[in-house]
Amino acid sequence: MTEKAWLDESKTFEERAQALVGEMTLEEKVFQTLFNAPAIERLGVPAYNYWNEALHGVARAGVATVFPQAIGLAASFDEDLLETVADTISTEARGKFSMQQEFGDTDIYKGLTFWSPNVNIFRDPRWGRGHETFGEDPYLSGRLGVRFIRGMQGNDEKYMKVAACAKHFAVHSGPEDQRHSFNAVVSEQDLRETYLPAFHACVTEGKVEAVMGAYNRTNGEACNGSKKLLVDILRGEWKFGGHVTSDCWALKDFHEFHMVTKNQEETVALAMNCGCDLNCGNLYVHLLQAVRDGLVEESTIDRAVTRLFTTRMKLGLFDKKEEVPYASIGYDQVDTAANRALNLEASRRTICLLKNAGNLLPLDLSKIRTIGVIGPNADNRKALVGNYEGTASEYVTVLEGIREAAGDNARILFSEGCHLFRDRIQGLSRGNDRMAEAKAVAEMSDVVIAVMGLDPGLEGEEGDQGNEFASGDKPNLELPGLQEQVLKTLVESGKPVVLVLLGGSAIAVPYADENIPAILDAWYPGAQGGRAVADILFGKACPEGKLPVTFYRTTEELPAFTEYAMKGRTYRYMKQPALYPFGYGLSYTTWSLSDVKTEGSVDTGVVCRAVLTNTGKMAGAQTVQVYVKAPLEDGPNTQLKGLRKVRLQPGESAEVTISLDKEAFGVYNNSGVRVLLPGEYRIYIGISQPDGRSADLLGAAPEEIRLIREGAETVING
Repeated sequence: MTEKAWLDESKTFEERAQALVGEMTLEEKVFQTLFNAPAIERLGVPAYNYWNEALHGVARAGVATVFPQAIGLAASFDEDLLETVADTISTEARGKFSMQQEFGDTDIYKGLTFWSPNVNIFRDPRWGRGHETFGEDPYLSGRLGVRFIRGMQGNDEKYMKVAACAKHFAVHSGPEDQRHSFNAVVSEQDLRETYLPAFHACVTEGKVEAVMGAYNRTNGEACNGSKKLLVDILRGEWKFGGHVTSDCWALKDFHEFHMVTKNQEETVALAMNCGCDLNCGNLYVHLLQAVRDGLVEESTIDRAVTRLFTTRMKLGLFDKKEEVPYASIGYDQVDTAANRALNLEASRRTICLLKNAGNLLPLDLSKIRTIGVIGPNADNRKALVGNYEGTASEYVTVLEGIREAAGDNARILFSEGCHLFRDRIQGLSRGNDRMAEAKAVAEMSDVVIAVMGLDPGLEGEEGDQGNEFASGDKPNLELPGLQEQVLKTLVESGKPVVLVLLGGSAIAVPYADENIPAILDAWYPGAQGGRAVADILFGKACPEGKLPVTFYRTTEELPAFTEYAMKGRTYRYMKQPALYPFGYGLSYTTWSLSDVKTEGSVDTGVVCRAVLTNTGKMAGAQTVQVYVKAPLEDGPNTQLKGLRKVRLQPGESAEVTISLDKEAFGVYNNSGVRVLLPGEYRIYIGISQPDGRSADLLGAAPEEIRLIREGAETVING
């Protein structure tokens, strides 16, 4: 019997996919463009569900390691950590997939195609889904996205470990309650300078297998049917060869809300003809009629289905298990002791120390008899994990972590203090019904640890959470409910107060900055987060996180939420000093940077060198950051263009080398063309960005090196 051509492992995956698609009827092909693709028994094609999630661990399919949410991972400023975490996630994904296949489970969240990472730019801290991203900076988002993808997809020359997906393409960051009808209007300059670079890196460097379109329109075009985004840029300029999926039920928005098409047939024709290969939803069943009406060529559907089966074949789903290196990964690789240890370490590395007046931290347990732990997030499991989460086999809240770390050395007193956002905990009370208890705990304590902030019930995706505010978006940047009032009461107690913030976005805490001696931001720190916070509080670990977003002083500083122009937004374009700047984070040890120098030129690339020394008494890690200011009027203030995380023992030094190619000096003009300009370029090398606020907070500023570029304006990557 002659082997079927699509099972011939001597052929390329694309050739095999083409052979398989060539045997299908039109109806069979159409149903393969749905996320829950049915089996084709006569061809031996099993059912497959493309919809799976893994922003910070295998999600929504039972037990898995629940790592810190993406925004927290970004705060590590650690590319190697991102790849290691993603590699662990993909190992668990394979282990769970093997188990599910063994028992015939092909349901949603049970495949090997993961709709992660989210590399949208967190341009506004009110956006509810910002904690799914790697922050506000295009360069950082791109670097972390690339390394996350590599960890997910593996390094085998033939097969993929899992398929990653960069989302949501493009110019997508709220408002959540308008996303089905919203038109994001953006200049060519901002499109190219801010909204596309992370996607470009994921496609061209990360070789991401899939890209997901966004719900909104961009400059009038629905993103899942955008000729400019999907045809001209993604397939044309970037030569993307993988598959494109719609966001879930986004296609019906074309005719129901965006009004760019008249009916379902026109909608599916627009999406398919622009290269949207997979429909998360069920609207692509109308492709049958669209073909009959001449709106879509059958060959266009062939192209889409070939791309989809190429992905499945790269995953080894049509090959003998012994030929696929990742197929041998079993369920015993899920939720291992090693994975839990990595989770704890990752959580430690994400925590940002924002203030530490008088070196209050780390706390010395030998000198403390009673610790008061107060706040609505102290014992809140939801505030550990963020959204798109899996199920951990163990959750350690901050209260539990502190109690475990203190052991018999100190008594731990607890009060919820207040509800996370309401004015009372018990519905029949008169309101503010835990204030007396909070006062009592503070009075009895030697030190108070206030655990405040947000949880994913307050910031998240429209329709995905029981959001109290604005369909997942925040109405403002303030601590919700009575939290600030409780904080003020704790300060008035006269006891030293440490504020621990849990949440996925910037929170305006100017009162705390002025009145509370020590502040930590732990983000959504993962299932082991309570242990990590305790390790930082008591000095078992040294804080090393850096802010991946700007912390503003007030909501009023922000442009309108619906405004997508970057002017006035993020560290790259804001004019006022931040409360806590992007790239900022303190340490328990001290650091010096010496022998700073550069070699090369703007046109050929520049190598930056410096010697980093741990001058303190504690082992730790520091991120050397390189920023560039180009001579473009109305261009970005400075832009992060290089970083390197270095771990050093006390007294240890290391030479750090960071290379900038000429593209690092390029900026986009008003026409969206990337150019090298004549004039003075400034390179800043340090442990923060070169703004005045960072220098004040750290007591040191980056070294500045100036380079003059002569000659005419030159187009690069034109």
